[in-house]
Amino acid sequence: MNKNSDMYDVAVIGAGPAGMMAAITASSNGHKVILIERNSSAGQKLLLTGNGRCNLTNTASMKDLLDKFGHRGSFFRSAFTSLSNTDLIEFFESRGLEFKVEEGGRVFPVTDDSKSILKILDTSMKHNGVKIVYNARLQSIKTPSRGKDIFKLNFAYNTVIVAKKVILATGGASYTETGSTGDGFRIALDTEHGVTPIQPGIVPLKIKESWVKGLQGITLEDVRVIIRHPKMVFEGGNLLFTHYGISGPLILDNSSKIISLLEDKDRIELYLDLKPSLTMEELQSTMLGAFETHGKTDVKNYLKLFVPNRMIPVLLKLAETDPKKKMNQINKKERNSIINLLKAFPLTVNGHLPIDKAIVTCGGVSRDYIKANSMESNVVDGMYFAGEIIQGCAPSGGYNLQQAFSTGYLAGLLS
Repeated sequence: MNKNSDMYDVAVIGAGPAGMMAAITASSNGHKVILIERNSSAGQKLLLTGNGRCNLTNTASMKDLLDKFGHRGSFFRSAFTSLSNTDLIEFFESRGLEFKVEEGGRVFPVTDDSKSILKILDTSMKHNGVKIVYNARLQSIKTPSRGKDIFKLNFAYNTVIVAKKVILATGGASYTETGSTGDGFRIALDTEHGVTPIQPGIVPLKIKESWVKGLQGITLEDVRVIIRHPKMVFEGGNLLFTHYGISGPLILDNSSKIISLLEDKDRIELYLDLKPSLTMEELQSTMLGAFETHGKTDVKNYLKLFVPNRMIPVLLKLAETDPKKKMNQINKKERNSIINLLKAFPLTVNGHLPIDKAIVTCGGVSRDYIKANSMESNVVDGMYFAGEIIQGCAPSGGYNLQQAFSTGYLAGLLS
């Protein structure tokens, strides 16, 4: 870049999935496009998604896609209509990449390599003549003055880019090492756009109990998480103990709901149903039979049928039961305590990892300031938003990437 840059039809800020798709779409329609990225290469966060495998999208229906974005998720209907999940898959398939569908409708490239996604995006941009500039951090935008339709984008070293239209696709404030440091929110505020409170989404939780460190690395499969006040139940996934608390798909996918409760309280009590396939009555019947038929078995050995080995000392301590006791030595109070803990193992959430460790950002440029049918600003004509910078996030499973590609595509139409 230099001080006397050419005039561009469109300047796209941010070379993530939303920005790259916006650049491809705009250039496909004959516009002169420049894509500006603060990192030394494109798609750095994209390369990390799906543990490097790139969970591109999900096979969910339109209704389910919108529902995943919670309250007012219908805002994204036009974006998902303009570039649906099947359209997105077709975009890459038509360029030689094949896909597979895994558990929960998650769609991955058969290569199991996010680089294959990035390569196609990069090739498409180059084919369309998109000019890409790296290592350039946007400092401010001067919006068009009356009678003019030119944006002036100011960068370091007195460098200015001029463009007729601007698409902000700078990402959120999560995974800061990939360049998502919240710059877009600052620019949005400077240009009179509202920004909703920023919270981490898809982020591990911290647990108060000190013994959780001893459970680090244990995965509980198909458990149920229960919060009693207010009543919430999460199920259908695995939970992972970490040295600071809990993670895993079940926790990550519902973390934003749990974190929202922490706004009013400094801690949240949640309970793990370790045997959700059994009702309390069925578990009581099973355990009563076992106390008779396995009377001479150590209780700690019998419990291996229900929980991982390293959880047994914790469970028995909470049940105030000597692990050396035989099954026929367990009294009624101890037995009931054990059964209750298997159905409601208590954990105290007292925090979460910081937003720069989160996978996505919840909150952002308020949807009230964006036209749903075009992604154009309601405040500044010719300014568009795409991707994670927009308020609203979904759980893991390919939904957030679909949102990025779809809003990028719709913004790139410049309609």
